[in-house]
Formats: sequence, structure tokens, C-alpha cells
Amino acid sequence: MNLIAPTPAATTDRVNLLIVDDVPQNLVAMEALLRRDGLDILCAASGAEALELLLEHEVALALLDVHMPEIDGFSLAELMRGSQRSRDVPIIFLTASPNDPVRAFKGYESGAVDFLHKPIEPQVIMSKVNVFIELYQQKQLLKARNQALEHALTLNETMMAVLTHDLRTPLSAILLCADKLALDLPDDPSAQQTLVHLENSAVRMARMVEQLLDFSRIRSGGLRLQQVACDLAEVAAAVVSEMSRAHPQAHIELQVEGDTCLHGDPDRLAQLLSNLVGNAVLHGGNAPVQVVVRGLAGDSLRLQVRNAGQIPEALLPRLFEPFKASFHDSRGLGLGLFIAHEFARAHGGDLAARNLDGEVVFETGLMRRDA
Repeated sequence: MNLIAPTPAATTDRVNLLIVDDVPQNLVAMEALLRRDGLDILCAASGAEALELLLEHEVALALLDVHMPEIDGFSLAELMRGSQRSRDVPIIFLTASPNDPVRAFKGYESGAVDFLHKPIEPQVIMSKVNVFIELYQQKQLLKARNQALEHALTLNETMMAVLTHDLRTPLSAILLCADKLALDLPDDPSAQQTLVHLENSAVRMARMVEQLLDFSRIRSGGLRLQQVACDLAEVAAAVVSEMSRAHPQAHIELQVEGDTCLHGDPDRLAQLLSNLVGNAVLHGGNAPVQVVVRGLAGDSLRLQVRNAGQIPEALLPRLFEPFKASFHDSRGLGLGLFIAHEFARAHGGDLAARNLDGEVVFETGLMRRDA
């Protein structure tokens, strides 16, 4: 189901233009010159009045007279640049003074994008205003598209989290029914073989569902870890034993060095290691897979998984992106390495992969205690 909302073709919001001048006749003349459909012209006779308008309205461009009592154009520009709301508003200074490079430099230093001298050619000011209004409209259109995309992505992730959560119940029912049928039909080899295929498929689907749930939690910031005392060597030994039973043909070696105790989430650490070892068994051929857990001096540990083979160099920079179809088989979603990477980060590490002397090496550091 595609839940991404259509991108708006154009923005219908009106555009505000601010003109600041202490001479009423100048305000009237500029307003008459620049008035057009879709453009709201805000006129201020002083710097203080301009600041009040900027608090109420978002403007595409500000035309500031340099010579004004109390707050002149330069001071007003500096005040605008100091406010989060108006710091990005383009400013064009208007002045009746003779061309003075020093004053012009001060104007640009105050944040101006242009400096025009009176009397101003109507075509010149109109063309400059048109450019900045068009830039503002493009910026607003891009902002609207980004907001629509962000909303659609949030909705998609929420739907995925709900669907994957609800899928666990029917999957559990399928597995229970398969177990019951296996007991009811013990003497039917054909039925038993079919039930084995059914159970394996359901287990594989359950694993995909759990990966999607973890993916949703990671993307939404909802991933929560336990912080309990555990031994990474014991976690690794349990994972290696489980993977060896699941893959009898594989030869998985575990090497432990030093103090391997830490505070972390044993289940997430086991999943991290299981994803790495499963990937190594899948891509390492018949060569041994080596798992190394090493306690280092200080507050860190090192976890390493090695297998024979080589990752294409072009793939290495994007290896831990989700749904990497080029580096997973039909039994998964391409989320295993992404999840392993995120679980390593959650434990203070940064999972990395490299090719070394005919082997693929996955390695991460882990902190002993929650930082």
C-alpha cells in the first residue's frame, strides 16, 4: 500500500514583503510600484514598528531605508539577524546618500543582499523583488513537500509497526497447529515432511516480523535496552551453540580473551552476534567462521566475526543501510546488518566491515557501562 501523499504542485500561500521608511510619501510610492496579486505589502514607518510586524508575519524580503531616527536601517538589520524568526530574511538597503564604499560595506556587513541608491529605477527594484519572491516561493514549496514526505514516512512506519506486531498472533497459531498435526500424523512421512516445510517457513516469517519490529523501533526512536550485568563471552557461547545446531555443516570457532563482563542488554547483544554469525555462515562457504570476544583495558570490549570471502568494495560504504538487497538472500529482508549496526551503536560501539587477506571482518567496540 502506497501511503505517500501527492506532492503539491504549487503553494497557494500569499507572500509578504516588508518596506521600512520614515517618510510616508516613500512608503506610498514603493507600495504603489510593487503592488500585485498574491503579494501583501507590509509598511513600517520606524524600526520598532518593523520589528513588531516581523513578530507577526513571515516575510520574503525586507526593503530598509538606511536613514531613520532611533533605529536606523543598519541597526534594524542587526536586530533582525539576532532573531531566529527573521535571521534568514533577505535585506535590500535603500539610501539617498551618495555612493559611499564604506557605507555600502557596512550595509553588506549588517546582512544586506543588495544596496540601492535613490532615486531607484522602477525596473531595477521590481526585478530584484521578483527574484527574491520567486526564491521564497520555491523554498516554501520545498518545505511543504518535505513536510508531506515526512508525514507519509511516519505514517508508513507506524502502519508497518502495527502490522508486524499483529502478525505475530497468527504466526504463533500456525506453529501450534503444525506441532499438533505432527503429533496427530506420526506415521505419515509425506505429511511430516510438509509440516517441516510449514514450520520452517513460519519460523522464517516470524524472524522477518521481529526484524521489521526492531527496524520500526530504531527508526522511531522507540528502541529501549536493558542495562544489566552480563558476560559477553557467555552470550557469544550461547549464540555459537545455537547457530551450530541450526547449521550442522558449519564450523564456528569461539575465541575469548580477557574480562568480557559489561552492562548491557543480553538479548540485543545475542541478536547482534547472531546476525553477524548467520551472515558469515551464509557467505563464508565451507570455511570456518571465527568469533572473537576480547576484553580490553579500561571500559571497552572488542567483538569480531571473520569468514572467508570478500565484500565488493563499491558495497562497503553502504553495507549497513536497511534493505540492501544485493547482500542478503531470499531468506531475509536485508535488515540483519542494519539492526546489528544499530544495536552496536546502542552499546557504545560502531560496527564496521572490511576485507582483510581473503577474509571478511566485522568488528565493533562495546562499552562496559552505559555512557
